Amino acid sequence: MIIRKQFKFENAHIVRGCSTQRCRASLHGHSYKIELLFESNYLDNGQMVYDFGLMKQNMKALIDSFDHAITLWDKDDKSYVEDMKRNSDRWVQLPVSPSAEQFSRVLFVMMDILLKATNSINGEKEVKLHSVIVHETETGYAQGFEVDAYSELMGKIDPEQIVFSEGVKADWHDVGLWDKVRAGVRFTNPDTV
Repeated sequence: MIIRKQFKFENAHIVRGCSTQRCRASLHGHSYKIELLFESNYLDNGQMVYDFGLMKQNMKALIDSFDHAITLWDKDDKSYVEDMKRNSDRWVQLPVSPSAEQFSRVLFVMMDILLKATNSINGEKEVKLHSVIVHETETGYAQGFEVDAYSELMGKIDPEQIVFSEGVKADWHDVGLWDKVRAGVRFTNPDTV
């Protein structure tokens, strides 16, 4: 069975190298809709694949990190990256260009690592991330699967190279959240949400 949880955020970026002049040469933003799809052959004690309420914890915090932020590619022009960091409290730096396709891969890697590091206590079994859908516009989206997220053909996504500004971290319930996720610290779902 597959379940889907949707999140939203507003984000700005430039997608260098794309065909559209406006997108590759001008800072612009989108109202993103993110869909996380989870799958399992089992249901938990509440007869669910995974309680949607549990996704409002660390998963939501990490996805919200992109809200009202600018996403930067670490290979972009150095002076542009430095200017954006200097002039924006909220920024995220990625090892890949912030296209919808790459956003789906980055978010897959982030959520996959977090899910695998989370101890479930309500009978959840073999829950895995099926895919991540990133709606960049009302008519266009990218859907990334595990094979895509970890494909070096599409650009390696090293979690160590996903960097959040101090302004983003300040909004987390735990300012070290991403450091803990990357380090493999175990999280335990609460018994009630």
